[in-house]
Amino acid sequence: MPVNADFQGREYPPTEPYRVSAAKIREFAEAVGSTDPVHVDADVARARGYADVIAPPTFAVLIAQQCDGQLIRDPDAGIDFSRVVHGEQRFVHHRPLTAGDAIVGTLHVDTVREAGGHAMVTTRTELATEAGEPVCTATSTIVIRGGE
Repeated sequence: MPVNADFQGREYPPTEPYRVSAAKIREFAEAVGSTDPVHVDADVARARGYADVIAPPTFAVLIAQQCDGQLIRDPDAGIDFSRVVHGEQRFVHHRPLTAGDAIVGTLHVDTVREAGGHAMVTTRTELATEAGEPVCTATSTIVIRGGE
């Protein structure tokens, strides 16, 4: 298997805070074609009960994949990034990501297994505010292609 199976169960330390900005939310909303003004207009967001603009649900991938990078870059994991294919992504939101948030992520390697000569790694990233308020649980599966 091209991945160190002993990494199953590993937890990485929390990341440095990711500062969620209205500008980043706007860029992401435009990139994914979201037309809901709650992503770009603070007055609309406040009228709906939010402190500021909120991010589209998939915005969390920006932060979660930075956390996944801890595993990918870990030389002891044995992952050859040139062989990585993204398999699946899921989110459980506890509340919207909001402009002004400072989010830290804690990466957990939930499973490492082999299937059809390829390694499959499932990670879970718990995103929370610096104060520890849960914001989103992001689960990702990557496939590391085996030899030719």
